[in-house]
Amino acid sequence: MSADFPFTFGIEEEFFLVNARTRGLMARVPKTYLKACRKRLGDVVAPELLQSQVEIATPILHDFDEAAATLDACRAGLAEVAEGMNYRLVAAGTHPSSHWAQLEATEKPRYARLMADFGIVGRRNVLCGLHVHVAVPPGVDRVIVMNGVMRWLPVFLALSTSSPFWNRHLTGLLSYRQVAYDEWPRTGIPEFFRDQADYDAFVARLVAAGTMRDASFLWWAIRPALRYPTLELRIADACTRAEDTLIIAALYRCLVRALVRDPSLAVSHDAHTRRLIDENRWRAKRDGMEAQFIDERDGGVRPLTAWLDELMAITAPDRAALGADRVLGRLPTLLSRGSSAHAQLQAYEQARDGGASHDEALRAVVDWLIPRTTQKIGSDERIDTRA
Repeated sequence: MSADFPFTFGIEEEFFLVNARTRGLMARVPKTYLKACRKRLGDVVAPELLQSQVEIATPILHDFDEAAATLDACRAGLAEVAEGMNYRLVAAGTHPSSHWAQLEATEKPRYARLMADFGIVGRRNVLCGLHVHVAVPPGVDRVIVMNGVMRWLPVFLALSTSSPFWNRHLTGLLSYRQVAYDEWPRTGIPEFFRDQADYDAFVARLVAAGTMRDASFLWWAIRPALRYPTLELRIADACTRAEDTLIIAALYRCLVRALVRDPSLAVSHDAHTRRLIDENRWRAKRDGMEAQFIDERDGGVRPLTAWLDELMAITAPDRAALGADRVLGRLPTLLSRGSSAHAQLQAYEQARDGGASHDEALRAVVDWLIPRTTQKIGSDERIDTRA
């Protein structure tokens, strides 16, 4: 690895658009919203599968100050345009109170094909995620790096959980988005391919069989990007707070650099490994930061904090090289306050304890989500919730 390779990165965030009065999802959003957002923010704004959703994809980012400024500006821009049209912007893996059957698909050829191919599975895809791309140096096999990242995937999910509700119900899970997303084919934890050539051969077989058009139809929790020389993390729920997005992006960027710098940091895998990772993913879906993860090296079970201690230890040179310590210095704050899912459940219970009905309590959750979606990175928690 060249010592000066920058490990540039990019972040994709998906958001819901909600009715300012009812707090429910907008079933249909006029094209003027997307047009106004693009006029303000440029081509970083894109539609999503359902009209109630919108996505931002940052330009190539070189450092974490640039990333923080970009995330803050994009969220503020989307939200201000929405408010001008009597909508509100919400970042969460699922919306607490809306029913998928009431929503309409975005009019776009790719989405029309998805709906035709997957039917009700596509219509139920009322889910928002966070994707992080990190560039891999030329000559380094992205799939071999991906194999090294895979054991860590449940950690990123645990930090991001923001989907404890589905279809107006308490799910008993902290990331129901991951459960719902498992309805799609080619999701979850990928295989351990030998290298990029082996991965490409698998893609070619599916394309030749008419299963998919190209590798962008592999929706795994991590994948080599088709259009960019990056490795794309896809497991995380959409983070309500932009600060949590930045922390996860920093951890992932440092991990990719560490595995490129020292491939021996990757833990060897066998026939059990993928299933153990999937078991840990289940624990992250259910328990979030309280999850106890199985270590494939000895079968022991360790809490998330122990996994993070190890991750911070192996990435120490990379955190220094990438200037990540200032961002990751906020990791203890994230761990102490919990993810968005914890806060959503607390908002719901507080409303119920105060005499609210189930529907009123769900609205209170959305009331909690709205101002925190545009809370600037590094600001404190004192927020006026009268959105």
